[in-house]
Amino acid sequence: MAEGGVAASMGNVDPDDGWQTHFMDTMRSGKFLNNWRMVETFVKEAPDRVYELEQWGALFNRTEEGKISQRAFGGHTYRRLCHVGDRTGLEMIRTLQEKVLATDTKVYMETTVTRLFKKNGRVVGALAYTRESGKFIHFKAKAVVLTTGGWGRIYKVTSNSWEGTGDGAILAYEAGAELMDMEMVQFHPTGMVWPPGVRGILVTEGVRGEGGILRNAEGERYMENYDPERMELSSRDVVARANYTEVQEGRGSPHGGVYLDISPLGYDNIMKKLPTMYEQFHKLADIDISEEPMEVFPTVHYTMGGIRVNAETCETTVSGLFAAGECAAGLHGANRLGGNSLSDLLVFGRRAGAGAAEYVKSNGYSTEIEASEVEAEKERVLKPLEKQGEGENPYTIQQELQQAMMEHANLMRIEESLKEGLDKVLALKDRLPDVKVHGSTLFNPGWHTAEDIRHLIQVSELILRSALERKEQRGAQWRLDYEGQDEELGSINFIVKKDEQGEVGIEKREISPMPEHLANLFEEE
Repeated sequence: MAEGGVAASMGNVDPDDGWQTHFMDTMRSGKFLNNWRMVETFVKEAPDRVYELEQWGALFNRTEEGKISQRAFGGHTYRRLCHVGDRTGLEMIRTLQEKVLATDTKVYMETTVTRLFKKNGRVVGALAYTRESGKFIHFKAKAVVLTTGGWGRIYKVTSNSWEGTGDGAILAYEAGAELMDMEMVQFHPTGMVWPPGVRGILVTEGVRGEGGILRNAEGERYMENYDPERMELSSRDVVARANYTEVQEGRGSPHGGVYLDISPLGYDNIMKKLPTMYEQFHKLADIDISEEPMEVFPTVHYTMGGIRVNAETCETTVSGLFAAGECAAGLHGANRLGGNSLSDLLVFGRRAGAGAAEYVKSNGYSTEIEASEVEAEKERVLKPLEKQGEGENPYTIQQELQQAMMEHANLMRIEESLKEGLDKVLALKDRLPDVKVHGSTLFNPGWHTAEDIRHLIQVSELILRSALERKEQRGAQWRLDYEGQDEELGSINFIVKKDEQGEVGIEKREISPMPEHLANLFEEE
């Protein structure tokens, strides 16, 4: 559903752009917590992946010369976002779906995986159920690729789909994989504010890329006070904190946001470049953005943390398990640049598939496991339906969790509040065995929610514990009880893994130094 575009240094609009500049922009935005090898691979391969998508039928906006058009975006030195109006993600979905349909791939729609199975330390399949009927499916597989997205649904106000419940990361965690940078949750600077029913829905960064201006209730263009050089096109963490601060200090709009004005672009240009935004505000908020400003406020949008993967193959620390996209960590460091997510999917989605295929070719082994293991997992998943007597409502637990995360793990954080939030999450975790739902496995969203909240609670615990460990202000992790960045933590990732007792284990891991040919880029500049 991404709107802004695909970041790739093709130089179609700004000929001086190249992979080197894209590399430096991405590393700076991530505050150098990024896996530099992933970033190097990413920036070098992104243009080829965009051209490949075009060859498969993607219809991009064009320059006058007929090249793929590229727009400006926050934190990017040059205009490098290849786009389809403000519906780029939808065009990507359409193109990739049609490509899949041209193969003999079997697709299981609306199917939820509950557990990964392992044998001799390798992943050998998964158990899933169909959401329509509740029928169980045991997938036997020599390799599994996780591309399950993020976990925005742990927060009450988010731009994410209802499906963003952290399933993939927690499936990997429970299988013994390492996770990384879990404290890094991105708040997009501009989500809708009014009416309440649409609060949090994304207002694409493309609005600012096309010249949108941020003002407070006093009419002041306040980004001059936060980043006078890049203004509205500063990185997302900076703009989000600026918007948050203006409201906290009493300069907010009537509905608790700030104003974003794109009206100088004019109706015709808005309908050409930002048609979805016009339609969104016109239909949902009765606002004509060609005539009046939008009210916006930061909304939970993306996670930089996730499953730790190999930069070349996307394999996790568990044999046979691969991951790509938002559920994987490493590329974005402490803060993601807008537009880097779609090219991340193209570059590492391809690498994960290729890595899994190579792994399968070189590993001939059985995918059989004990039938008792499968039956035990089925019993666990069905338990909320079979519980007798009084029980906990899964929706109530989900709402309490979202409220706790909004209150204690928001844009600005302090130790006392994080600890209080962790206590609340652990108390909710203790209530999970008592969850009860009515009805059968047929069309039962309550039963689905009973499974979802396991992942939501576990991922929330990992975020809070990691946020308590990183005692500094860096990117998306902004501790008000510490001043600035800690030099020592600038070369440290926090790694999360389930220990032998089944508890959360967190360790510091030193980031390997950048090789000379990459380090020299910054020195030369």
